[in-house]
Amino acid sequence: MTTPDRRLAELFVEMTNTHDPNLVDRFVADDYVNHNDFVADGREANRQFWAAFFTGLPDVKVTMEDLVVSGDRVVGRFTYRGTHTGNLLGIPASGKAVEMRSIDIWRVEDGMFAEHWDELNLMQMFQQIGVLPPLDGPQARS
Repeated sequence: MTTPDRRLAELFVEMTNTHDPNLVDRFVADDYVNHNDFVADGREANRQFWAAFFTGLPDVKVTMEDLVVSGDRVVGRFTYRGTHTGNLLGIPASGKAVEMRSIDIWRVEDGMFAEHWDELNLMQMFQQIGVLPPLDGPQARS
């Protein structure tokens, strides 16, 4: 049986994989607090962010790698894969494949995600689309 809090994470995956930002109505609280510099607070700002994200990566798919539910927290580890064929975070389309990972922490209140923190591998994503040069580290030499 799926717990209500697990169902919220599953709705997030469904929203991402169907590219339907209006699904945020089913899992994001009106007064959602987002601790992410790319997304303002509130459900409407969240909807607008995802609409823009889907423009930049119109074929994006997300996989939920791990999910932990404890108390009022839902923690997920996700992998996003898509092609950068539209404007993404102000970066013009590169046509390149992108793989991005995130670790998201949500606080649940009254059956909805009410607050959010995340960690993203943006540096690697920016390297993939050519905005940043690759680092000259051990992986580059092998």
